[in-house]
Amino acid sequence: MSTPSHPTAITFVEVGPRDGLQNEKRLISAADKLTLVQLAIGAGARRIEVTSFVNPQKVPQMADAEAVCAGLPQRDDVTYIGLVMNLRGAERALATGRIDQLGAVCVATDRFAMANQGQTSDESVAAAKAIIALAREHGRTAQATIAASFGCPFEGEVAEDRVVAMAASLAEEGPVEVALADTIGVGNPAHVARLVERVRGAIGPLPVRVHFHNTRGTGLANVWAAVAAGATVVDGALGGLGGCPFAPGAAGNVASEDVVYMLERAGIATGMDLKRMIEASHWLANVMDRKLPGMVAQAPVFPKAAEE
Repeated sequence: MSTPSHPTAITFVEVGPRDGLQNEKRLISAADKLTLVQLAIGAGARRIEVTSFVNPQKVPQMADAEAVCAGLPQRDDVTYIGLVMNLRGAERALATGRIDQLGAVCVATDRFAMANQGQTSDESVAAAKAIIALAREHGRTAQATIAASFGCPFEGEVAEDRVVAMAASLAEEGPVEVALADTIGVGNPAHVARLVERVRGAIGPLPVRVHFHNTRGTGLANVWAAVAAGATVVDGALGGLGGCPFAPGAAGNVASEDVVYMLERAGIATGMDLKRMIEASHWLANVMDRKLPGMVAQAPVFPKAAEE
């Protein structure tokens, strides 16, 4: 493995409106979801996963996908991402006229793929490639995420060779990037660095994106390891909310404000305004009526602005 080097900047993707909220039992109004999107934009987010087009009976929190899309601010400088599992969902997303980028998902193991989207792992790769092709036909872009890249809730360890092969296959269809998702938060920094580097070698020059959950407290360490290994796109959810309805024990995403604090303090630009992110996290805590997992929003401001 080559010596880690750190970039001067990464691209940040806010996934709170979708992945942050999808597993919440209390239904959040479309109006509050749209406020969350607006706050994310105000804090600097230029790529936002706004909703998912999935079966509303299985994921009730996302039943208002079309209503959320209808209320999205008109912004030429913001890419709105809609997560889709199949062509039917992709067609719904495209029909709104407001989704700029489709987020296709495939799964590294058969048992989780069946639980998550009712198909085998190989079938999920084929479905993701079909979604990427459909987006291109409609003048849109698409990204591809490999769920359970670092471990499966049903099958346990996932072979790195399997993930690398999936990434190479997805890259053939021309997504804007391939994402490695630690769906259940079992990754460790050594594994993350190794897999990111291997996938980079397999799909270059396409970027590697990373999506971490903090289930076991390793989320930020994994972000750092991934960026050092060459990942250039990082997901986060305001407040550290999140979880997967189909992955037992999955806890929240890495908190956006925690990721941005760590990277910016290390001299890696994110394009985000930490002060406004903290304000947004406080607003979201009030909406959820509870303390959120993110740490930076609970801590004193550092460094404090110089007194005038």
